[in-house]
Amino acid sequence: MAFLLRHLLTRSKPNSFRPNRTMGSSAAQRLFQLKLDPLTGNSEWVVIDEQEQGPENPSEPLLATTSYLDMLNDSRRNRAFREAIDKTVTKNCRVLDIGAGTGLLSMMVARAMSSGDSGVSPCAEGMVTACESYLPMVKLMRKVLHLNGMGRKINVINKRSDELNVGVDIPSRADVLVSEILDSELLGEGLIPTLQHAHDKLLVENAKTVPYRAATYGQLVESKFLWKLHDLYNNEVKALDNIYLVPSGQETILSIKQQQYAMHCDALKEEIKLLSEPFKIFEFDFSKRPDSHEETELHIKTTDNGSVQAVISWWILQLDCEGTIFYSTAPKSVPFNVNKSQTPFSSARDWCDHWKQCVWFIPGKGIHVSKDEEVHLHAIHTDISISYNLKTQLPRTQIEQHDLLAKDSRLILSPERVAIYGDSEWRLSMLTAIKNTLLGKAPSLCVVADDSIFLTILVAHLMQISHVISLFPGLRDKGTQYLQAVADANGFSMDRVEVLQNWKTCLTMLDTHQKKVDLLIGEPFYYGNEGKLPWQNLRFWKDRTMLNSVLSEDVVIMPCKGILRACAMSLPDLWNSRRCLKKIEGLDHSVVNATLGACGDLPEAQEGPCLPYFVWQCGEIKELSEILRVMEFDFSKPISPCTGKAKVEFIETGICHGFVLWIDWVMDAESCTVLATGPVHRYWKQGVKLLSKPISVGLLGSERTREIEASFDPSSGEIMVKHCLL
Repeated sequence: MAFLLRHLLTRSKPNSFRPNRTMGSSAAQRLFQLKLDPLTGNSEWVVIDEQEQGPENPSEPLLATTSYLDMLNDSRRNRAFREAIDKTVTKNCRVLDIGAGTGLLSMMVARAMSSGDSGVSPCAEGMVTACESYLPMVKLMRKVLHLNGMGRKINVINKRSDELNVGVDIPSRADVLVSEILDSELLGEGLIPTLQHAHDKLLVENAKTVPYRAATYGQLVESKFLWKLHDLYNNEVKALDNIYLVPSGQETILSIKQQQYAMHCDALKEEIKLLSEPFKIFEFDFSKRPDSHEETELHIKTTDNGSVQAVISWWILQLDCEGTIFYSTAPKSVPFNVNKSQTPFSSARDWCDHWKQCVWFIPGKGIHVSKDEEVHLHAIHTDISISYNLKTQLPRTQIEQHDLLAKDSRLILSPERVAIYGDSEWRLSMLTAIKNTLLGKAPSLCVVADDSIFLTILVAHLMQISHVISLFPGLRDKGTQYLQAVADANGFSMDRVEVLQNWKTCLTMLDTHQKKVDLLIGEPFYYGNEGKLPWQNLRFWKDRTMLNSVLSEDVVIMPCKGILRACAMSLPDLWNSRRCLKKIEGLDHSVVNATLGACGDLPEAQEGPCLPYFVWQCGEIKELSEILRVMEFDFSKPISPCTGKAKVEFIETGICHGFVLWIDWVMDAESCTVLATGPVHRYWKQGVKLLSKPISVGLLGSERTREIEASFDPSSGEIMVKHCLL
């Protein structure tokens, strides 16, 4: 499967680093894209050539895991941009579209300029230039333009916008800038650097822009769930297992990155206590050159007693200069006045995944406040991010100095991983499984196959006479430095714990000091793998197979097996966001469906991909069947192909949109300890296989049973899922 780092996977970002390499000439462009093997972690560069057409319906949709399809299915967004473009663009203006994607906005511009005369190209004074840096998207755009008969009306340039030169790439400066390079935080896709360069080099003075301006808003909240996503120090104290991932005095040794995290906060509405009214933070005028840095001091009156544990933020986009066309990413529960002289602007909207709210975590347990207390919030924006500091917190400079002291040994993990490590029930399950495994045994050598710092510390703490080798395929040196920093607090010495400096997929007896491995363990957890499909953690099975020659005859393997489970679910919001595109505001996009990984409304015999989601954040959801046992993976044996099937009996009435799949990990042979990762366990993503056509289930005359079948291919690490009517 093709793998692109986050800022490429979400959308094109004109002024951001990209995990690809481009070689160009006047004749053709060539792009080298990173491809990752999910079962080995190995990567290679593959070539994408501009002149290479490729299959019309690729078996591996190149952009399926991006948010392009969801964005293009956002009818409220599309309508707002079309209305603003129609109001702003005139026949003879020169328009630049930065981050053009499929060319939707460029085609809206060309149509507006043509004033209904679709047979006439814009005159020399009026032209549309579409700038898109990502080569696969450029190829897709050309197909869309051709389909809509606009190939000659729009000048497509495969460059970053900061590589454009007036007089070379475009004949003159543009009168209008059209762009949609916004992420959930607003600034993360390079909005400010893009606007700065455009105003300096590419636009006329007093150029018009669509959108016209944007403002960010926030709200102070208390939430136990959000607190668990970042405060490992105070949460692991409750575990009482004498394992200290964050020892006292080393509170920043393991933490999340200080940044805003995109999240569907509507899914937490019953677990969030609002402690303030919404407040405006920053405003950005796209028609002017923005500053790279700005600070503001906000005095916020609290509306209730509680602990401020997070700032939830969103933005409102004003697309036209008159202030009549808006788009908001606010939670559905937030009614808002854009302007006090206008009627209230409702933020209620259809669920979409490409723009969410953002969460900024307040360090520690949060800040206790009383009702009607004034809280001072210091907000800072750089050219790519927005951050906050409550006045009662440590000043940011002190935090940075503290972090500087620990930076060599500090680990940065995802919020979900931090919450897992702080969860008392999860830790007890791991401790119980290890103790059950060690009953009557004294292993001399334990190998931790994955990136689990918790299991490494746990076995080193419990097995005082054993040697522990941790492979740490993702953490590597960072893992070593972290273990050295926390060893004393956890009662072990580093002469018994070893992290292989040169990571190998296959160990020899030389690597194990002529000892056979008695205990092979993993959670499994692979650093950097958390956003992917759950079965990509079957890398543990692959690693176990590669270690076969150094395993003892009576080796204990934990987990001993995995169980693929499934549940039929109603997922109307997710299905609508992943359905096939037809016409968007009158512009045909049907040629993009295969590449973007469309799932709903597919032609017969076509299958959409399985995609990873936090299902609990997918808008309206409902379980329609019992949880099914589809297939097992036996880790006591080398990796091999597997197949399985299960009969689906619908126990609830509703509309079935697809199946949710996950792996439960059986930690010990007696099956006393099973680590479940299904939808109710919110720290893990599940795989979702959407139906092409939703079906009514559970009612008289509707479907009552189906069969789901799955097959695992160890050569690719993929699981193919099929379903049929019984």
